[in-house]
Amino acid sequence: MPTRTADERRAEARRAYDAYLAECPARQLLDRIADKWVTLVLNALADGPRRYAELHRKIAGVSQKMLTQTLRALERDGLVSRTVTASVPVRVDYALTPLGVSLLPVVAAVKEWADGHIEEVAAARAAYDG
Repeated sequence: MPTRTADERRAEARRAYDAYLAECPARQLLDRIADKWVTLVLNALADGPRRYAELHRKIAGVSQKMLTQTLRALERDGLVSRTVTASVPVRVDYALTPLGVSLLPVVAAVKEWADGHIEEVAAARAAYDG
């Protein structure tokens, strides 16, 4: 087995986390956080924990299946925590983890940008389609 220099090992490590490569773990994470439902769920949890039904009401248009899949994926990635309280009926709350909170400024900025520029985008779409 050939010996590699420190520079070669560093270059290999940089290639391993090149989001332009399909197999890059960082790219998989970018795919996750670029999902519209993920962005909306994270923003909906910004004010604190919510129950599933509250999230479903707040995020118009999300199906139960997509909301469930999104919450499970976010929990798996360590961005959302799920707390089950034994009561009748059972209470389940979802909240951002510290890692999820650290992502919040980014997704909130994207949402704010979309809210602030939708008219320009709509005009560009109309011009393009016309």
